[in-house]
Amino acid sequence: MDPTHLRDDQAGSLPAPPAAARRGWFAPAEWSGAFGDLGTLVPFLLAYVAVLKIDPAGILLTFGIALIVVGCVFRTPFPVQPMKAIGSVAATHTAAGVALTAGTFHLAALLTGLVWLAIGASGLTQRLVRLVSPAVGFGVILGLGMALMLEAVKLMSASWWIAAPALAGTFILLSRRRFPVMLLLLAVGGSIALWQQPGLAAALAAAPLGFRLPALALGGFEWSTLAVATIVLVLPQLPLTFGNAVVAIVAENNRLFPQHPVSERRVAVSTGLMNLFAGALGGVPMCHGAGGMAGHVRFGARTGGAPVILGALLVVAGLFCAGAVETGLALFPAPILGVILFVAGSQLALGVCDGWQRKDDRFVLVAVAALSIWNVGVAFLFGLATQWMLRRKLLEL
Repeated sequence: MDPTHLRDDQAGSLPAPPAAARRGWFAPAEWSGAFGDLGTLVPFLLAYVAVLKIDPAGILLTFGIALIVVGCVFRTPFPVQPMKAIGSVAATHTAAGVALTAGTFHLAALLTGLVWLAIGASGLTQRLVRLVSPAVGFGVILGLGMALMLEAVKLMSASWWIAAPALAGTFILLSRRRFPVMLLLLAVGGSIALWQQPGLAAALAAAPLGFRLPALALGGFEWSTLAVATIVLVLPQLPLTFGNAVVAIVAENNRLFPQHPVSERRVAVSTGLMNLFAGALGGVPMCHGAGGMAGHVRFGARTGGAPVILGALLVVAGLFCAGAVETGLALFPAPILGVILFVAGSQLALGVCDGWQRKDDRFVLVAVAALSIWNVGVAFLFGLATQWMLRRKLLEL
């Protein structure tokens, strides 16, 4: 799935990757890019903390350590995100009439870790990837970009008079390469939140602070909890993770940063290890995602410094500010999160739109993208089936 190896009739002229940055890992642009994935992180973090009442210390600490390790190992703005299908279930607190507890999600992280570590270590990842044509992989990326933009519109629509000028100003300032746009955007968002909620400043001042470690999540569990975690959370997430957090992120990383290539096997093993760690320490299921990288890159990140910066801040927050997390999340109002998501989605979608010359590839690309807006797993399977029929002349366009 590395686009640098695609045939001309498959990929045409994909956009050139950004030039290697002649700067340190902790330059202002890296700080700006570090927050480019907040549009995904904050809503799911709020669901886990406010709805399920999971201790935020474990979530923040495990996310932070994972980001630091990933940034140092992959040396690119490689993201760490909540698993979206599982996180969406967390937001509703129930699935198929089954009540879910914090322990169910900790166990889901452990099971997810075991599954992906087995897939990566066995070499199964590479065998599965060989079945995927470039049009399928990049169709997933295009669809994810469009899905992020649609979700962004929902977040922005309630307060469009705030979101519209913020979005326009963000795109204008993004053309100034050296300007740390995200830092300004976060400052504007915090100011809006304090203006809209007069009591927020007092609530933040009164929030409890202090050092504490997260409680270990490992312990006894009932077999019914294992069944629920497996059937309701882990299995439905697998095709989404393979499409977005393995195939798509590898393609996006290797397109943007060919000097630091990654393989699907490494990403699968990384996913397994960080979920085993998260499940043991009170965290939630995590993955890598192409949308997260798009957000980091669009707001200025070019090195592993961006995830290291965000990771270090999350570690500090998890160790010292866990009691204030739910209140602090109010500093990220929905319209500003929508702006961040829209910019990330546009970055992701535009990167794969050029150069598809064959009609078959264009059809697969567009069809998979459209279905990915609804369900990445279904889109991925549809793309595999369609490419198989096209290659064997069972389907003609």
